[in-house]
Amino acid sequence: MQSDVSDIFEQTLQEKKSELQACQKAKNVLTCSDCDKMFECETRKAYVKAVYESMSKGQGGGFEF
Repeated sequence: MQSDVSDIFEQTLQEKKSELQACQKAKNVLTCSDCDKMFECETRKAYVKAVYESMSKGQGGGFEF
């Protein structure tokens, strides 16, 4: 069961990463920080959310960096 949960979060992460990279390519930027829409970008927000969910596997909680 744990593996299935991990796979779902990893799959979502990969999908959001692909969407983000497609957006960067369409806007001809190398990173989101090169884009003037970085802070209001829904694509980036969805990717960041997927990263956190992948790290926590949906359990919530904080992270130490």
